[in-house]
Amino acid sequence: MQGVNPYAYMQLVAEQIDSMSSRADIETALTELEYLFDVTDPEIQDIASDLIARLRARLNSIDA
Repeated sequence: MQGVNPYAYMQLVAEQIDSMSSRADIETALTELEYLFDVTDPEIQDIASDLIARLRARLNSIDA
């Protein structure tokens, strides 16, 4: 993910989250967001945390 704009990536994930239906796609996005959370400034960690929670909820909804 080197060279990735974290804001742009989080915007992309936020736009696509409701249409994600593949467990693999959701898990990939989760992994990438968790990485961004660890390496980004604290000022955007709240945004990443929210998206991570939404992705986990989406993952749980397809498992149900």
